[in-house]
Amino acid sequence: MDLKKLGRKVGKVLDNAGVANTGKHIREILDMDFKRLRSTVTKVINETPIADIHTHIYSEVFGDLLLWGIDELLTYHYLVAELFRHKPDLDYQTYWNMPKQKQAELIWDELFVKSSPISEATRGVVTVLAELGLDVRARDLNKIRSYFAQISTSQYMDKVFELSNIKYVIMTNDPFDKKEQSVWKAAHTDTRFKAALRIDGLLNNYHQNLPEINNQGFKITGDELDSIAITAIRDFLKSWIEKINPVYIATSLPPDFSIDDGSPRSKIILECVLPVAREAHLPFAMMIGVKKLQNPALQLAGDGVGKADVDVVAKLARDFPDVRFLVTMLSRENQHELCVTARKFKNILVFGCWWFVNNPSIIREITAERIEMLGLTMIPQHSDARVLDQLIYKWSHSRKIIADILAKKYFDITQSGWPVTKADIKRDVNRILGGQLLL
Repeated sequence: MDLKKLGRKVGKVLDNAGVANTGKHIREILDMDFKRLRSTVTKVINETPIADIHTHIYSEVFGDLLLWGIDELLTYHYLVAELFRHKPDLDYQTYWNMPKQKQAELIWDELFVKSSPISEATRGVVTVLAELGLDVRARDLNKIRSYFAQISTSQYMDKVFELSNIKYVIMTNDPFDKKEQSVWKAAHTDTRFKAALRIDGLLNNYHQNLPEINNQGFKITGDELDSIAITAIRDFLKSWIEKINPVYIATSLPPDFSIDDGSPRSKIILECVLPVAREAHLPFAMMIGVKKLQNPALQLAGDGVGKADVDVVAKLARDFPDVRFLVTMLSRENQHELCVTARKFKNILVFGCWWFVNNPSIIREITAERIEMLGLTMIPQHSDARVLDQLIYKWSHSRKIIADILAKKYFDITQSGWPVTKADIKRDVNRILGGQLLL
């Protein structure tokens, strides 16, 4: 039993014995110690600049790939999925045929005016507006829109980075995206945005994207992955690594992902991606468990989740000990096994609460579990933000949860006589949130 529990038990005994003030005093002292510790942890976490290691946001030079503002927040695909639950009589295509402004107005009316915004996605919008200092009590969407209309993209970006205390984000960069290709031909100088080479199109839609690989000068004849194709794909990857200087190579993968199925995906990973990653000293990030377009009518909001085979991760880590694997999984049911697997392989770095597990109750559970099993050798969170504004709420919400969990863990060891200083806390927080484990 720790001292806090013991103090409460002693206090209760003293209360029952009629020494009420003494029992209450013991409890208050112990509670005060924890409150003081938690206050310190919270302050350190809030003051530590965050390295957000996985996002879908872009610097200003990427033009309309950068999404920001109230209408983008409201039409984020999480809220689109919620809309159809609130309004099941709405035809999917009717919604998609609306201009974005009308879509946003419908979502505002259904999810915020006619219902309380207590889901994590709707609460996130409220948090953003509150952090910006906007009055949400009137529920006046047009008044909120006027704020965004009067601020420039660069001004707003600076404000978001300041409010969320972000030092840099890592983008998701697709070598098959024509808009991105044109940007990378010019200078990209905003150091707050680092690249990640996202190769879903290569791994999950190889034959569909084969013509584009050829168009970029990496000639592959025929559909077979022969030695010529393997060499061309390697050269394609090396070219993009040189062009964008990514922090890592990344892909999302389905629940049934296998490395032994003889598919083009598994062959490209084994014979192209991992050898190139090894040579370039780049991690390979795998985000596993997404069922693409489970409901196609919902478009981007239609993806689902499935339990994956963690043994695939173990096999890759075992067979490629000189490649570092960044791994996050979409199913809650995979989290414990992933932690156990990471304990066995030093080249696995578990990161973030991705997508459907990026909700407070599950973040709390997963983060505590990871700390208990992996200590300070994991990255507890990334935002996965698709809209610039989401950096504000996703980190505001996550910081509070991480502070709660860390404070409890620090308190536990102080009760065993291990002193914890503010310097210790700063060191630890910077390690897991400041990018030290990645760069």
